[in-house]
Amino acid sequence: MTVRLRFTQPGPQTSVQDLGRTGFQAYGVPVCGALDPVALRLANALVGNAETLAALECRLAGPHFTVEGGTARLAVAGADVTIDVTFEGETRRFPAWRAIDVPADASVRVGALSRSGCAVLAVAGGIEVPVVLGSRATDLKGGFGGYQGRPVGSGDVLPVGPTSPHGRCLELPSPPELSASGPLRVVLGPQSEAFTEEGIATFLGSTYRVSRDADRMGMRLDGPPLAFRVSADIVSDGIANGSIQVPGSGLPIVLLADHQTIGGYAKVATVISSDLPAAGRLLPGAELRFTSVSVEEAEVARRTLEDDISRLIASFVPVREAAHVDEAALLTENLISGVVSAWESE
Repeated sequence: MTVRLRFTQPGPQTSVQDLGRTGFQAYGVPVCGALDPVALRLANALVGNAETLAALECRLAGPHFTVEGGTARLAVAGADVTIDVTFEGETRRFPAWRAIDVPADASVRVGALSRSGCAVLAVAGGIEVPVVLGSRATDLKGGFGGYQGRPVGSGDVLPVGPTSPHGRCLELPSPPELSASGPLRVVLGPQSEAFTEEGIATFLGSTYRVSRDADRMGMRLDGPPLAFRVSADIVSDGIANGSIQVPGSGLPIVLLADHQTIGGYAKVATVISSDLPAAGRLLPGAELRFTSVSVEEAEVARRTLEDDISRLIASFVPVREAAHVDEAALLTENLISGVVSAWESE
């Protein structure tokens, strides 16, 4: 029987995501996919999936659901969070960054996220929604892909792909650092010449704050505005994930997974691909700075990130379950067979 997840509370915004829908931006179709692809790859690896399989992206807090049809092996990565599993009246609590075998008819509650604004919940076999244009990612703006082109809702039932979890569950003993360890690295351009020298210096020398107007499409930043040489307007051209567009207000917007494919505002810089997962984790109110690097430095950083992911996956170890103590049985046993006095030997 096919394993299914039946949702009772979906969380603030839970959607089906994979590594994205590539090859269609020329037709106006965004890539979409996970805001934190590193978390997606690690969560999939923890449950034995290929890294490309679809999982659930959770924003701010996770969902509540019941497992149906068989045992589901699942893992949460990308944030510090607790996972409560209730089965036959007993609730056990598990941490993130480890696989859990959840039996049929058990309920799962993923709590509020800590140290990150998004996390990924992977299930062995992947979330088996229809493939649209080569991907199962949800395009929330376009209303297609994922589960009916929208966030998961209460009462929805998502099928899980065929799988037979075997072997012991795995865990990541030393999870990666979730917050950016320094400024987000950017490559200046492609329209950096649209800004004055003072504007570029402001961009690289100021601290910005993620505004409340932030979603999967992009993050508007509050802080010092950038000065233009003439105007923010350009002839519309292509936008990449991580492009930093600056409208007439002079305040930067970091464009993320659901970004539009073209735009008519000057782009001061682009966040390098290895720093995009950290950008995707940022919460409204978070502070950030930028630093400029070369294309060659960006390529080295990408190779370093890939090496780090491989190292983390290689460090997985079998979960060591805590010993279970049967308190009722313990209290019925006569654990003391006698008393010996140290004074008797004198």
